[in-house]
Amino acid sequence: MEGTRKYKALACQIRAAAIEAIHAIGQGHIGGALSIADVLAVLYGGEMRFDPQNPAWPERDKLVCSKGHAGPAVYGTLALMGFFPYEELKTLNRPGTKLPSHCDRNKTPGVDMTTGSLGQGTSLAAGMALGDKLKGRSSRTFLIVGDGESNEGQVWEAFAFAAAKKLGNLVVLLDWNKRQLDGWTEDIYPMGDYVAKFQAFGFDTVKVDGNDVAALAAALERTRAGGDRPYAIVMDTVKGAGVPEVAEKAMNHSLPVSDEQYDRWTAQLRTEQKAWEDEI
Repeated sequence: MEGTRKYKALACQIRAAAIEAIHAIGQGHIGGALSIADVLAVLYGGEMRFDPQNPAWPERDKLVCSKGHAGPAVYGTLALMGFFPYEELKTLNRPGTKLPSHCDRNKTPGVDMTTGSLGQGTSLAAGMALGDKLKGRSSRTFLIVGDGESNEGQVWEAFAFAAAKKLGNLVVLLDWNKRQLDGWTEDIYPMGDYVAKFQAFGFDTVKVDGNDVAALAAALERTRAGGDRPYAIVMDTVKGAGVPEVAEKAMNHSLPVSDEQYDRWTAQLRTEQKAWEDEI
């Protein structure tokens, strides 16, 4: 249980950090950033191997956030892990920043792959996993892909490739938050049963509550076995999770964050964080 509480506390910190970055610029992709805070907490809080002092360490595990607009959550996580100073979060998407609107490996320490053109991160992640496999590394590649993004044909071509190449070092994390830029995914482009789809493509697949850190930790632990099949974890998430006012908005892909909202939301998250930390 201590690990679960640690992950919950870290998820609160990641959400507050993402809000910090978005508030500084005034508006941003808050909904999809908040929905992946829990999986980022589990990945960086215990599952992944990395070294903030050596971001390019060849044996590290790698994260590809193909839904690159969720960069504020990734940036918040990296700042909390010590890849760059926390105060730099306030430079999000400003001239000369290391933190552009979408993740960029050439600018941000700790970002393993540039993403944002939806669908392309899936192919890049598969190639990275294949490269590590060919080099005999024990590294794993974790790919976060959006459910709206999964409308792209390139996503499924990459998954077919991953299965064909037996990439047991690739873990796909589908952020099934059920909303995309301009509405509900079911209304715009229904994709059917994601679990059945992944299984049909040859993936070892499970579905979990993607905002439950204990369920995520258990699902990720089983991927350590490797083998000759890539893994898929369908994360049943809430867009805007962790901040009720955001989660309850129908159109919450990108929102402004006022000073008053920033103060209130971050205070709530800090209180929750402290409560979890006090139980550790």
